[in-house]
Amino acid sequence: MADPVLSLRDLRIWYGAERGAVRAVDGVSLDLLPGETVGLVGESGCGKSTLGRGVIGLLPAGAGHAGEVNYKGQNILELKPKRLRAMRGPELGMIFQEPMTRLNPLMKISDHFEEVLKIHEPKLSRKEARNRAMEALRGMGIPPTRYKQYPHEFSGGMRQRIMIALALVLRPAVVVADEPTTALDVLVEAQIIRILADLRRNFDTALLLITHNLGIVAEACDRVAVMYAGRVVEQGPAYDITTKPSHPYSRELLRSTISLSTTELHSIPGAPPDLVSPPPACRFHPRCPDAMQICAQQWPTTVATSPGRRSECWLHSKDQIPKGLDAPLEREALAAAEEA
Repeated sequence: MADPVLSLRDLRIWYGAERGAVRAVDGVSLDLLPGETVGLVGESGCGKSTLGRGVIGLLPAGAGHAGEVNYKGQNILELKPKRLRAMRGPELGMIFQEPMTRLNPLMKISDHFEEVLKIHEPKLSRKEARNRAMEALRGMGIPPTRYKQYPHEFSGGMRQRIMIALALVLRPAVVVADEPTTALDVLVEAQIIRILADLRRNFDTALLLITHNLGIVAEACDRVAVMYAGRVVEQGPAYDITTKPSHPYSRELLRSTISLSTTELHSIPGAPPDLVSPPPACRFHPRCPDAMQICAQQWPTTVATSPGRRSECWLHSKDQIPKGLDAPLEREALAAAEEA
């Protein structure tokens, strides 16, 4: 097996607030191999986007961090800003979720691409830069006649495709894609998934795909990491997790998806916890249908449930549970914890 191109070790990211530190990412460890696509899934507010920004060093000035983000032997979190800026683009790329707030409304699309290529590949001639940009846009289905237009002249879906082309034009080694198919119809969505697959196949690009769409995860990802309240509660091969999840949260998340066979809607009771004061021990226990007494008292251990799979749940460590603490958590206790 190849060495990871990106390796997270006990990564913690928090934001300062009047009520205390918001622990958006709390002890995440994850590897990304060359040419591999890892899906990062979870509910809104669980820390996915913060993790993605932390990977490429795009955290706001007020954010705190600890742990390691190792890229080719360098801890990104310890690099000087100048060095980090030089790495973004040709080595570390990101596809943002909201294209209208990322594209400069006063600049033509051509100016966006030529600026990026001029900064990172100054040896390219103007004609070569134009051809490179047109090639990236053509791959996204944007015709050459639109090259000199402004962002407001494009639909939301087209702006999203332009953002993707802008991230891929430098062919980075690692791409963080934050909801890259949001607001796109299914045909364009399938096209973009094929383009991302071609990118990793042709250039050995590693892709961290942040998404709510579990269908895309099942189709496009090699591995999946399921995130809840700042923690990765389960990770493993995409097929295994999408067909036989081992963590209760992964199972309930999959039950909430809609397909042609869906006869009724399913949701997870309650809401994601407050990350300033999350529940003690297992953070999912207030909403978990399998919660036991120990889940509210002691942090679950992370165990290997099968080759290449890890899960953070007491269900897989029942032999380590003290006597009496394996009893189901009472419904009243669940309701009180949920209200808190």
